[in-house]
Amino acid sequence: MLIAWGGGDKAAGECLAPVLEKELHRVAAHYMAGERPGHVLQTTALVNEVYLRLIDWKRVEWRDRAHFFAAASQMMRHILVDYARAWKRKKRGGDAVEVSLSEAAALGTGTSDLVALDEALEALEKLSPRQSRTVELRFFGGLSLEETAEVLGVSVGTVRRDWSLARAWLFRELSRKGGV
Repeated sequence: MLIAWGGGDKAAGECLAPVLEKELHRVAAHYMAGERPGHVLQTTALVNEVYLRLIDWKRVEWRDRAHFFAAASQMMRHILVDYARAWKRKKRGGDAVEVSLSEAAALGTGTSDLVALDEALEALEKLSPRQSRTVELRFFGGLSLEETAEVLGVSVGTVRRDWSLARAWLFRELSRKGGV
């Protein structure tokens, strides 16, 4: 159905929508579970933003479920980091980006950590693109080791090693910059 939807089949998209929404909600809930209690940014808002961006893509050739969720994970990362950066600019008095009150409240405490993580991931990507992608899929996408291995086309053992090495590297980088 993903392939048909990507090819422009609106009926396939309508049948697939509830399934995709449920899966995206699971992934977003996994990510949001790590946030502070009382966080204003709701899982559903994140899912809606990702879904709106995904349905806006025209004639995407989805290879499979893993390809779709890899794209969704990347979108979640970009959405969250974009909101965090916008909040930081607004907080510093910049007027280039408008941030609503709910967005500001949602991003009040973990904003600089999220931006620092994104910057560290960009540095890691230059050293090891697969490790960076592993973190993106596991942390932002909430994918399991098995799902991550499927997306990346590697073994679960490789994902486990990449995940461990990437976390250690990121911890060192974020500690060095005062982000941990």
